[in-house]
Formats: sequence, C-alpha cells, structure tokens
Amino acid sequence: MGSLKYSVIIPVYKNEESIPRLLTALADLDTQLEHSLEVVFVVDGSPDRSFMLLEQRLPELPFSAQLVGHSRNFGSFAAIRSGLNIAKGEFFAVMAADLQEPPELLLSFFASLATDECDVALGNRAAREDPLSSRIPSHVFWSLYRKLVLPEMPPGGVDIFGCNRVFRDQLLRLEESRSSLVALIFWLGFRRKLFEYKRLERQEGVSGWTFKKKVDYMLDSIFAFTDYPVRLLVRLGLTGCIFSVLLALMVMVGHLLGSITVPGYATIIIAVLFFGALNTLGIGIVGTYAWRAYENTKKRPLAIIARHLVSPHASQDQDAK
Repeated sequence: MGSLKYSVIIPVYKNEESIPRLLTALADLDTQLEHSLEVVFVVDGSPDRSFMLLEQRLPELPFSAQLVGHSRNFGSFAAIRSGLNIAKGEFFAVMAADLQEPPELLLSFFASLATDECDVALGNRAAREDPLSSRIPSHVFWSLYRKLVLPEMPPGGVDIFGCNRVFRDQLLRLEESRSSLVALIFWLGFRRKLFEYKRLERQEGVSGWTFKKKVDYMLDSIFAFTDYPVRLLVRLGLTGCIFSVLLALMVMVGHLLGSITVPGYATIIIAVLFFGALNTLGIGIVGTYAWRAYENTKKRPLAIIARHLVSPHASQDQDAK
C-alpha cells in the first residue's frame, strides 16, 4: 500500500444496487493512482441495506477505506462534510455512489490539484444521457439557479468537485445550517478549474434527487446567498402603491360620473385582498430569514455519526504513521 494521497468522499443513500459496481470502479481507480487512494463512504441514514453491504465488503477491499453511518438522514451536504472532516489525504474529491459521473473524471481533478493548477476542480456537465423527463427539469433548475443565485454557475450545474487541503479546511469552517454546498464553493473563491464531462445513464435504482429536494435546495440557496426575496418584496410593495393610486383615481372618476352605486365597497374589497396578500407574503419572507438566522444560533451539529469503521488497510496506514 502506498501513502494516502488522494481521498474520495462518497455520500450513500439508497444505493445498495450500485455498490458492487461502485467498488469495482474504485478498485480500478486505486490502481491508476498507484494504490494511494482512500475512500470514505458516508451512509446518510439510508433505509436500505447500503451500510450492511459496505460493512461486509470493508475487510476485503484492496484500498484504504472508512465507513461512516449517520444517525439519520441529514442530507448530502452534511454527508460530504462528515467525509471531508475525517479524510486523511492531501487532495480530496467528491463523487456520487450511482456512478453517473465517470470515475475517470477524478483522475483529471487529482492531476490538476497535484500540479497546483487550481485549488478546486469542478465537474461541468456538458451533456447527459438521462431521459428527457429528467433533463428538462434539471435544465430549468440550473437556469433558475444561475438567474436567482449564482450567475457564474456553469449551465449544466455542478455535482462533483475536488479540492486541496487548504480549500477543504476553509470549506469546513463554514458551519451554516440550511445552506448550499455548491454556492459555498463559489463564495469561497480560490483558483477554480472547470472540467467538462458527459453524465452517464443511471443503471441501477432511481434518483433520490426528487422535485421536493430540488425546491428545498433552491430555497436554501436563495435565502442563504441572495437578498432577492427582499428586493422582490420591495418591488411588489412599490407596484402595490402604484396600483392603489391608479385604483383611487378610477374610483374618483367613477364616483364623479355616478357609475358607482355602492360608495367604497369595491375599493375596500380590492384593497383589503391585495394588501392582505402582500402583507402575508412579506411576513413569510421576513419570517423565513428570521428562522434561518435562529437555526444557526443553536449551534447544533450539522450531522451526527452513529458508527465509524475502518478497513484493515486504513488501520495499517494509521499504524505506519
């Protein structure tokens, strides 16, 4: 076994069907990296047999590995943080357990990081083999993300990245609840390099990236990285004021012409409905910001590790040090 130089963090959630193929791909990756690879599997409260399967295969893995099990599902960002925190390599990369991102992309990441070409390497999806029903929502999601949150986000979005130790350490210092990993990567700055790749077709199972999770992720990104909701509320308020003045002029003209038989009724109803809805929207937006600020004052851990196992190779590496 060579010294651990490269660490790959893999969040696992409902991936039991792809685990055999994943382990084979990682063994090939370890060979190409001259047996200097460490893999950190983080099972994020997965309800299937993912943890059990990885635990069974852990002693026979040809590469150094750690297996972490969260006490419940905390989300992929929390899983990535847990993995980055315990990884021991000099350079780090994150990949999905479903192998839709080609593992060979990590070789390009590590090569650029090792030669100090960049501090963070980002995978930019230039194309994807997903069905049309998946490609369209994804395109809409990332288009909105670029418009509302990060204009510098690549059109295909970012799901896979690599970084050096300095960047890793700075990323782990940002202990924000309900935040966006991708947005934090861009917020940190540093030297970035994009690598285009073609997203592969899913071979096992179904994606856990549901419509609800996309909406939640979009809202987390908006409320954590932009004041767009507040600016939108201001614009709605100004529009409401203009609308109210025009409505008042219409009512005045109608009253002078004698076309309003019940004085003030229509005006009151319209004004109450419009401004009542506007006030409710405003309270909701302000309340959301207040709640998220309150969540971060609690200082609760972003994830709880219930189990932590290491492979025999990993134990040998630790003893050698």
